[in-house]
Amino acid sequence: MGKLIGGAIGFVLFNIVGAVLGVFLGHMFDKGYAANTARVTPEERDALTKSFFETTFTLLGYLAKADGRVSEAEVAGTEQLMGQMRLSQEQRAEAIALFKQGSAKGFEPTKVLRDFRARCGRNKNLVQMLLTYLVNLALADGQFDAAEERVLREVAAGLGVNGFAFEQLMRMIKAQNSFSSSGGYRQSGGATQQSSADELARAYDALGVSASASDAEVKRAYRKLMSQYHPDKLAGQGLPEDAVNAATERSKEIQVAYDLVKKSRA
Repeated sequence: MGKLIGGAIGFVLFNIVGAVLGVFLGHMFDKGYAANTARVTPEERDALTKSFFETTFTLLGYLAKADGRVSEAEVAGTEQLMGQMRLSQEQRAEAIALFKQGSAKGFEPTKVLRDFRARCGRNKNLVQMLLTYLVNLALADGQFDAAEERVLREVAAGLGVNGFAFEQLMRMIKAQNSFSSSGGYRQSGGATQQSSADELARAYDALGVSASASDAEVKRAYRKLMSQYHPDKLAGQGLPEDAVNAATERSKEIQVAYDLVKKSRA
């Protein structure tokens, strides 16, 4: 349809040359439209789900062992994620096996990252959810050491995420966690002016914008994040249904941060 319309308009305006140009531009429009509207088939969704599940728990194990030992907090954090994902007993057993595989001495993540990127790399939302899980585990014990940062940067690079984007994602996740209703990483607030200012600063970080951003820029950032974590959208793109619950919790944290910013600007 794009080629037909583009060719017709081009011919009316610029004769044959315009028709050729119009067909080309219409073809590019058709390609972009098809890419944006294509639905994931059931087979593709199953493959994405399998890849996401296996990569997530393998890399969680790899990250947990980054400093030489798997801590109780990291085990608890992984258990919490399995609970959020509402895994069956069979799925839990598989997740534990994958975690142990990733935490085994000498494990090399190159193939896992390469396979995941080939299968899911074009889906930025799935990549971001994977990195979110990993960052949350790194923060589970309240510390973020050099070994964990090295692994996270290694994984991000393997997924095609550049250093600047990784730094921004880190700030956003840390800030979003402070608005968690589950209490896992929420920082305690206070009645002082300083604590209120700190909370507002975290709210801006959670949205990925600065305090000097315009209202339109803040709203645009908020809508983009809510779209990224929209349960129906993520499910349609291949995120396992069991993992959509965790994405829903993340969208609640973003909503709290946005409401705080809106209130401060009223």
